[in-house]
Amino acid sequence: MDPILIITNLPDRSSALVLAEKLIDLRLSVCVNILATCTSIYYWQNKIETAKEIPLFIKTLAQHYTEVEQTIKAMHPYELPEIIAVPVTNCLPKYLQWMIDEIGISDRK
Repeated sequence: MDPILIITNLPDRSSALVLAEKLIDLRLSVCVNILATCTSIYYWQNKIETAKEIPLFIKTLAQHYTEVEQTIKAMHPYELPEIIAVPVTNCLPKYLQWMIDEIGISDRK
């Protein structure tokens, strides 16, 4: 079971909390970090945009990626949400075991 880190951003803290709690409740993530507000600058529809956003770090297993993506898309207010999965190449073995114990397939609700 391969750990991954999924990164997304939401427009406000309340929507970030709702998404984080849903992912934990569904046992799709072992931990979601809701970070401090950041400023994002990006191209959207051929112009430069600036927005205040709340970054989320979603710690999960690769086998859950599709369900996490679907959950984010279903709950996200943006037309095109950022959803980036980063493979975790090194992980404290006890942390990885904790992840497997908490959100492995056999433990799903």
